[in-house]
Amino acid sequence: MNKELDFVKDMFDKIAPKYDFLNRLLSLRQDIVWRTQMVKATALLENSKVLDVACGTLDVALEISSTLKGWAQIFGLDFSFGMLSLGKKKMIKKGNQNIALLNADALSLPFKHHMFDAVFIAFGIRNIMDRQRAVKEFFNTLKSGGRLAVLELTTPGNRILRSLYLLYFQKILPLIGSFFSNDDNAYTYLPKSVLKFPAPVEFSKIMKKAGFKNIRFKQMTFGIVTLFVGTKP
Repeated sequence: MNKELDFVKDMFDKIAPKYDFLNRLLSLRQDIVWRTQMVKATALLENSKVLDVACGTLDVALEISSTLKGWAQIFGLDFSFGMLSLGKKKMIKKGNQNIALLNADALSLPFKHHMFDAVFIAFGIRNIMDRQRAVKEFFNTLKSGGRLAVLELTTPGNRILRSLYLLYFQKILPLIGSFFSNDDNAYTYLPKSVLKFPAPVEFSKIMKKAGFKNIRFKQMTFGIVTLFVGTKP
């Protein structure tokens, strides 16, 4: 792995114990709403086979399981052992038995082609160095008619909102994050990674180049988060 990837992996391992708490605190619990909207957008049916990439502590996977009342086969994949370990504890606590966990790289998915009805990735695509390759990997693992749902932090288009957002994101958030997580790097890296992420129209082009059709995106909470959905023909 390269140095940047090693840094990101190590960072997530370190902040894993406080990850859920800080997500709720820093988003004012809006992250729960965003993930719920993400799952709804794919219109999953019972007995779907689903992949959650960069699954972290399993918030999305558990939401899918809850939505389908356990009637789904779910695979959660992440490169951080720390995140997966906490996710497994949450899964056991909820008595969930239908999520299989894998420690693997999103750029080299250990699955056959045409396997999944849906692929999800929430707040993870911006941490992948080669996004085009990753989205193509997601495309390959989907069945015809399957959907990719990508949820990611973005920057508001409105100039005033953008200024306020950047003030919070670059000055206030790192202070709160480092205080609770004892990791100065993690919440300094976060705003930098978001600012590097392409605009919604540009990321939609990445999905299109990978082969997706009927691509749409929805900006939520004044544009600080964007949900992308595309279908494999």
